Amino acid sequence: MVGEKKFKKISWIGLTVFILLTAFLGYHLKDIRFDYDFENFFPSHDEETSFFFDYRDDFQSDNDFLLVSIENESGIFNPKFLKKVDEFSTALAEVKNVESVRSITSESEQFIFPGGSTSSKPYIDFTDFDAERDSSRIFKNKELVNTFVSENGKAICIFIKHEDYLSKIKGDHLVEDIDKITHQLNIKNIRIAGRAVGQAYYIDKMIFELSLFMGLSAFLIVLFLYIAFKSLWGILIPQIVIVGSLVWIIGGMGLFDEPVNIILTVLPSIMFVVCMSDVIHLVSKYLDALRIEKDTFTAIKVAVKEVGLATFLTSITTSIGFFSLYFVRVQPIQVFGIILGFGVLIAFFLTFLTLPILFYIFPGPKHIRNNKSKGHFWKSFLEKGFVYVIKKRKMILISSFIIMVISIVGMLQIETNNFMMDDLKESEQMKQDFNFFDDNFGGIRPFELSVRVKDKDLKVWDKGIIQQLDSVESYLENEFGVTVKSSLVKMLKTLNRSGHAGNADSYEIPTSNSKIRTYKRIIKIADKGRFVYGFIDSTEQKTRISGTIPDIGNVKARKKTDDFYAFLKENNLEKDIEFKITGTGYLLDKNMRYLAISLVKGLGISILLVALIIGLVYRSGRILIISIITNVLPLLIIAGYMGFAGVELKTSTSIIFTIAFGIAVDDTIHFLGKFKYELMKGKGKLYALKRSYLTTGKAMILTTLILSSGFFLLVFSSFLGTFYMGLLLSITFVVALIADLTLLPVLLLLFYKEKTKSTKD
Repeated sequence: MVGEKKFKKISWIGLTVFILLTAFLGYHLKDIRFDYDFENFFPSHDEETSFFFDYRDDFQSDNDFLLVSIENESGIFNPKFLKKVDEFSTALAEVKNVESVRSITSESEQFIFPGGSTSSKPYIDFTDFDAERDSSRIFKNKELVNTFVSENGKAICIFIKHEDYLSKIKGDHLVEDIDKITHQLNIKNIRIAGRAVGQAYYIDKMIFELSLFMGLSAFLIVLFLYIAFKSLWGILIPQIVIVGSLVWIIGGMGLFDEPVNIILTVLPSIMFVVCMSDVIHLVSKYLDALRIEKDTFTAIKVAVKEVGLATFLTSITTSIGFFSLYFVRVQPIQVFGIILGFGVLIAFFLTFLTLPILFYIFPGPKHIRNNKSKGHFWKSFLEKGFVYVIKKRKMILISSFIIMVISIVGMLQIETNNFMMDDLKESEQMKQDFNFFDDNFGGIRPFELSVRVKDKDLKVWDKGIIQQLDSVESYLENEFGVTVKSSLVKMLKTLNRSGHAGNADSYEIPTSNSKIRTYKRIIKIADKGRFVYGFIDSTEQKTRISGTIPDIGNVKARKKTDDFYAFLKENNLEKDIEFKITGTGYLLDKNMRYLAISLVKGLGISILLVALIIGLVYRSGRILIISIITNVLPLLIIAGYMGFAGVELKTSTSIIFTIAFGIAVDDTIHFLGKFKYELMKGKGKLYALKRSYLTTGKAMILTTLILSSGFFLLVFSSFLGTFYMGLLLSITFVVALIADLTLLPVLLLLFYKEKTKSTKD
């Protein structure tokens, strides 16, 4: 053991290094940035993700647009209202990073005459406006309804195509410019949806919530430290480590340019409870030792020796719980797991590096040595609890079994579902805006169908191919619920109607190859070599059907996708053409299919590693099994609650189980450590159980209170996923405490066999 002189010497060196590194990493807090790139939630290392990126290179992004809706309760076919919309659309076209703006006030109907000459007529001609005539003309053109005008005639939608992959800064400027124009023209009843708006909204919320949780965590730190130690020393000294740990982790993210994603907004709350747990165990033991030991240095040695190993083990098991999230094939969750896993280890390192130094330099309050209180309340309370558990052990076993069965029934009812806006509460304006577009303009969720002609001798312009595409597109619109925004079939139908003087009955695919060739020539002249607005490639063997669908959730979307592929097979439509659903919405849905498998894999690895550690440290197979049973029960209960309460398994709620197991097992380890220690002293099993119950019970209750309170902070989040994470983890830790104070002693009493010289466990 290090002598006092040597310890004193290295203390100042260690403290200086800690201060310098904390200052260095604190400087890099300014480099922290926030990221809400939903593409990071695509399945990683997946061939369909790679396919989509290649598909997007052939065409264009499916999600770099904004939809702007303006309502007029008395109806949109009002000259004054339409002129303001037109003025607004014209102003939007001049905004930086906007590539094009489409509005019903700027759209025209095309007419094609024999010989191929064309002319056009605006749908809204302000020099000759007739509300009844013009509205009738617009509503008979199918492609305009639910695209540019709502079916009820009370809202107009303006389509803004902006530069692909806008950065957060450029996206913010775009939204600010639109807001500025909106106020200048006094536009009322406006709603905006799209990636740029969502990105700005989410990142602003993330910044606010990170600050909120840091503030709330700081308040709880002071509150719990005061309750635990009731002195200024007990508040200030531990905070140096707690604040230092947060600075090291967040500053380290800034140093290595790792952005804060939507899941990492909970980092302050998690690190608060992890640091507090380590700190309270060490400080409490040090103050207890200070009451009876002759000097400060001896008290420090006793505290580190008695709680060091157990705290190290709990830090390892907690970090394993976080590290196991690496097996979830979603990049933000993997980053979350890695950062928090290292964060737990950093918190342990700083606690046992810095606190002993601070204890030596700033000894505890003078009144501690004279305080001989043995905690009569806790002793009496825990003695009664232990007697109750021993007397009711049969009832505890039966109750635990019944609860386990009920929980499994509930767990089997959990649904894996995901909505694009399901992380927002119904009261959030953005969610209301997205719901409005779902109800009135075919939704905001992108739908993409890749089309590739298999025969090298055929092109997408061939009549037979177009007929098959027409069948597919009809199915998509009538059965799948897709509002097709752009496709070759839609363009040809529109041109065919134009060639028949705008007759709505002629909105159908051309009947001959010669007409198709004529329309192809007209399209290419109008398109000016851009390969038809980005939906036919240069080989003319690939095309896309692009549109939107309402945010129906991934369960319904998966069913519709399966039905679509069944339709293709039944009608032999894949003989000449390869169809493949892709796009951002589809990939986010596929990601959800991985979650259940990834969750089981990650949780299984976490349980296995923790079990191996417990087995190796305590060298008992029975203790290993008993500890796993005790800590799996809370997971089953929370899974059962999710099933019965209808809380769906999604990206944010999927990580609850691995986090809960990694942290909840901490109390079990502390209890088992004391139990084995008493047995090693030659005590009997019942006596060892009682001593463990009385000496660790208070710490278990206090740490659970801290854990639950820290995670309960998350219920103040605007994001439902974060809300449920906080609520469910808080419940899990309380359930885990009850299991450790009831089921664990009963299992040890009934099934653990004491070792003798002649037998082995």
